[in-house]
Amino acid sequence: MNNNAESSPLVIKNVRVFDGESERLEPGHVVVRGRYVDRIVPRTEAFDEPEGARVIDCADGAGEAVRVLMPGLIDAHAHLAVAGVSALEVLTGPDGLVHCKALGEAHRMLMRGFTSIRDMGGPTGAIKSVIDAGEFPGPRIYPSNAAISQTAGHGDFSAVYDAPTALGGPLSRAEQVGIMRVADGPERVLAAVREQLKRGACQVKLMAGGGVTSVYDDLDVLQFTPEELRVAVRAARDWGTYVAVHVFTTEGIRRALDAGVRSIEHGHLADEETVALIARKGAWLSTQPFAEGDHTFPDPRSKAKDAKVTQGVADLFTWAHRHDVRTAFGTDLLFAPGSGDRQSRMFARLDRYMSPVEALRIGTSGNATLLQMAGKRDPYGQARSGVVRAGAWADLLVVEGDPTRDLSLLADPERNLSVIVKDGRTYRNRFG
Repeated sequence: MNNNAESSPLVIKNVRVFDGESERLEPGHVVVRGRYVDRIVPRTEAFDEPEGARVIDCADGAGEAVRVLMPGLIDAHAHLAVAGVSALEVLTGPDGLVHCKALGEAHRMLMRGFTSIRDMGGPTGAIKSVIDAGEFPGPRIYPSNAAISQTAGHGDFSAVYDAPTALGGPLSRAEQVGIMRVADGPERVLAAVREQLKRGACQVKLMAGGGVTSVYDDLDVLQFTPEELRVAVRAARDWGTYVAVHVFTTEGIRRALDAGVRSIEHGHLADEETVALIARKGAWLSTQPFAEGDHTFPDPRSKAKDAKVTQGVADLFTWAHRHDVRTAFGTDLLFAPGSGDRQSRMFARLDRYMSPVEALRIGTSGNATLLQMAGKRDPYGQARSGVVRAGAWADLLVVEGDPTRDLSLLADPERNLSVIVKDGRTYRNRFG
């Protein structure tokens, strides 16, 4: 990965620092050298700016530190390659359209303050490469590459009259583009997992239950046999990483946990006992504060399934908090061109279920801990993200106001994010 940082030191002065972990805001100055935070200097101490430094002074008109500096936000369940395109464009568009649209969406995500994402299904390898090289602006990407589905599962976008690929049928367009991979039986699942790892996956994504947008399965459908799941878990573990699964229901979650899955994506239809089991297993619940209207569906069947999922949101967050489940925040927005600003609004919606500080911890240092489960497959493992501390990645936001008291500030990043820094490079600076 090339050095994206600007060569001269950067000083962001007169801010109150939320470090991603502590509830207390510390007034001071943050010094960045290269791609890393160099030090945080308390405002009460004498401070000499480094020679030749780029200085951003965030004090108000009276010279007071009122604005809050915080780590960049992290979306733990994004779909960069398909967030900015419609399903019709994926099915009928020319080769390369998905990638080109994704570059635009990557820039918009960064300018909403999301400096890292865990991508949970889509061809993001090339996009990640050009972002890491500094050729296009965008967040750090932890790719899963193609999500793996069984025939008739949440990820099978073939026509109903197509034979399964295991029986000689053709690849669907979603498979051709690299969004999905359909695999039946332990041997094909093993090959599909290794294929994603070969292409640079940081973690592996399987579809272990029915989905809202998929055509052939209801939400209650169990997908992948225990043996298929165990094969995937073992293959990922051999590479030092883990399996995450799309699943909503109690039965599907339990089957996945028994197989050794480390991250449950969604989980909105689980009962409380199963949510508690996630905690006892030491797994993660990577979920989304869905509300009606986050997604639109031409199919009334999908709309009805979405209504069931959104009804489970409040209980899920309540039980996760009660049982101290390791909870991550994501958005799962896809096939919604022009609707990317929901990413920010969904994060701000967390204040319905927890305090602003708890939400900020989840969206920064908490999500970063989940990213680090990629272990040796972590492409950014030489430093920490999600925190403001010496030696951490210089992924920083300056907020107009105090998000530890008012999380809704982050719902409008165009207005309320006055400074955006990622990898030591300044992408927005409204202080001249």
